[in-house]
Formats: sequence, structure tokens, C-alpha cells
Amino acid sequence: MEKSHLDRLRRKFPEALQGKRTVSLHIPDLYEFMQPELVDELHAKVSPHVDLP
Repeated sequence: MEKSHLDRLRRKFPEALQGKRTVSLHIPDLYEFMQPELVDELHAKVSPHVDLP
């Protein structure tokens, strides 16, 4: 998600995002759906923010 996407979400859903933290993972849109390298990068970038099984 780019900053422009986050800005658009904040404009469209201000109540839903109020008081919530958003995290940009800075993953370029270079991958195919469920590509193993993408899954690995997602796990690496998301794990500091959520508990993964």
C-alpha cells in the first residue's frame, strides 16, 4: 500500500480507522498471487506486528 492508498482509505472510512494503527509493509507489487517469495516476504514483514501460527 502506498501513502496515496492510505490517504484514500482515511478519507473514505475515517470512523473505521480512527484510533487504529496502520502499517505499510513496503512490498512492491511485483509478485503473482500466492507466489512463494511473496508469502515469505509477507511472513517476515507481518510477524513483528501480529502473532502468526
